[in-house]
Amino acid sequence: MQKIRIKLVITFLMFYGIFISACDACKLQQPKITKNIAHGVGPESNWDYIIVGAVTLSAIGMFFLALKFLIVPKERNTSHIKYSILSDQNDES
Repeated sequence: MQKIRIKLVITFLMFYGIFISACDACKLQQPKITKNIAHGVGPESNWDYIIVGAVTLSAIGMFFLALKFLIVPKERNTSHIKYSILSDQNDES
């Protein structure tokens, strides 16, 4: 099992540079900040950077909150719906 993991990691690292870097044609179309990492046409205005930044911050915030409430939910109310599922009472009989 350990040998399979090592082989997978080595394979991933070998192809990492191919998939992560932009091709030569795309490098010519990109601005300086995204020249080696992005494919396709570059940003058309400064609004593109603002939109990407807002979406990135939103995604990071949602991921943080999801982990926070998953790890420590702090729900103590006994009438909460989760207690109807977690209770030992069987209402079907």
